[in-house]
Amino acid sequence: MRFKKVAILAVLALIWASCRKPPVVLMSAPNVQQAPAKPDYSKPENWAALPSKQDLADSVPLNSNLRNEQATAIADVFFVHPTIYTYQPSPDKYEWNADVKDAELNQKTDNSTILNQATVFNGSCRVYAPRYRQAHYYTFTTQNTTHRQSTLDLAYADVKAAFTYYLEHYHQDRPIFIAAHSQGTLHAKRLLKDFFDGQPLQKKLVFAYLIGDIAGVPVQPSEFAHIKPATTPESVGGFAAWHTYARGFFPDKYELKKFKTSVCTNPLTWKLDQEYAPRELNKGGVALKFKMKPALVDAQVHQGLLWINRPHIAGSALIKTKVWHVADVNFFWQNMRENVALRLETYSKINGQ
Repeated sequence: MRFKKVAILAVLALIWASCRKPPVVLMSAPNVQQAPAKPDYSKPENWAALPSKQDLADSVPLNSNLRNEQATAIADVFFVHPTIYTYQPSPDKYEWNADVKDAELNQKTDNSTILNQATVFNGSCRVYAPRYRQAHYYTFTTQNTTHRQSTLDLAYADVKAAFTYYLEHYHQDRPIFIAAHSQGTLHAKRLLKDFFDGQPLQKKLVFAYLIGDIAGVPVQPSEFAHIKPATTPESVGGFAAWHTYARGFFPDKYELKKFKTSVCTNPLTWKLDQEYAPRELNKGGVALKFKMKPALVDAQVHQGLLWINRPHIAGSALIKTKVWHVADVNFFWQNMRENVALRLETYSKINGQ
């Protein structure tokens, strides 16, 4: 009886977590002159994750035998987190871009994306994740393209400054992964174009995980001139991307064909084909309280979307969620972790490391 109650509570909590709240509307116009001060990336507090400090990127699932291996890792990951700034800003704060000194927002960021997403990489990489003046969620729903672009440009300026600081002070010519989700992927695409694509630093790029870019135009096959979508689990120098939805569901803007032409990788097979991957191939997703759940979901690519059936948990019939954007990484956590290790192994063999 106790197990049944726990299972039901877990399902209800998952449903609650996946529900969308009514959208916030920002009434003012963005003014970069009034934006919070730019972060100083020489200060550790302006990083959500650094190998040199204790943070939630050091975590591993509670019921796993995994370990944080950053101390001996031969590669780095530069991780750009998604939008966490979704709530109504207080009247005394700049609305459009977050302040990296906002303690409440930082806590939300660390306990969500850093814990559930950035930790994928701590088995093979030192984890670097900057705090940045992320754009508010309303940026992606406003019809004012000028407001949207100025807000995203400010956010990207921080990401670019953080990466420049990383290169100058932390990199030390090590292999690099670029990883991001949602808003983070918008910025990571620009980062790859500015620093890697066809440039000397591309030789250090092990792989890029460009996940959940549904706010802009999802990653296209020709997104980069020299960085191509990967077609095998072990290939290096390329990228993977996906966007998770319930089987049979199409987003409202599907008619724009932006998803149909986009790159969609199956994170259970690491291929671009439409072959169905049963949940038995899922090595483990992370669920509530950062616990590992093997065989959590299946996966199949369909016209640029990653379709899944309901998560395999007690009471899943109650779950009506169609958009699984929030769980793009959670569902496939262990498969991603193992894929990072495999691609790094391949890279090391190719480069004699």
